[in-house]
Amino acid sequence: SGLVHVKNPHLDSMEEDILYHLDLGTKTHNLPAMFGDIKFVCVGGSPNRMRAFAQFMHKELGLTGDGEDLADICAGTDRYAMYRAGPVLSISHGMGIPSISIMLHELIKLLHHAKCRDVTIIRIGTSGGLGIEAGSVVITDTAVDSSFKPQFEQVVLDDVVVRSTELDKDLVEELLACSKEIPDFPTLIGHTMCTYDFYEGQGRLDGALCSFSSEKKLEYLKRAYDAGVRNIEMESTAFAALCGLCGLKGESSRSRFRVL
Repeated sequence: SGLVHVKNPHLDSMEEDILYHLDLGTKTHNLPAMFGDIKFVCVGGSPNRMRAFAQFMHKELGLTGDGEDLADICAGTDRYAMYRAGPVLSISHGMGIPSISIMLHELIKLLHHAKCRDVTIIRIGTSGGLGIEAGSVVITDTAVDSSFKPQFEQVVLDDVVVRSTELDKDLVEELLACSKEIPDFPTLIGHTMCTYDFYEGQGRLDGALCSFSSEKKLEYLKRAYDAGVRNIEMESTAFAALCGLCGLKGESSRSRFRVL
């Protein structure tokens, strides 16, 4: 049917669903009226970036006004920022798996309560590139963990739950085709590795702690490259797992990167 699914039977017995970190709720807001016609959701780490992206989309879609006065729909909270430009929703997710996971749980419920159909969600942002030209755009085909496995592990109560992180292959090819119209950025398809840390987890030598040599770092990054990894960040496995389970056509991420 194209509807966004929720995989939680407990929601049916709740009198009200409060989306705490988005400052929205099923009783306080008319979610179908506010969001029912949303077709695209773009998420990224920085609130300022997502505001700028919403303004860009406002201009590209030829909407009324200059977009400078776009209101933050989540202004009642300081956790995330959300802007709307026509059928496009632009939302910040903060940094790392815990932050994007909280946002996605509430976003997915929002889209479900709003009765949105055929929604495409794309994560955009920056990350470390691996063996690619600086400024490249990597379109992720599969998000992998630090062992290069296409999976997202999460501890639920005291069980380790493993979920798939494959992304929509048709969307990957569609985005690659779109990239041919933009000559400014080299674009490629590759695996994105998701880590739990910016410093040691990504092989950096400049953190407060470092438990490995530069030689060991380079050996690990070479193995990652040989496994198909082309960029490294901290959200993609959670993004792919949650979106895939809830029926969202997702891609994480179509992004600009610096060389690691």
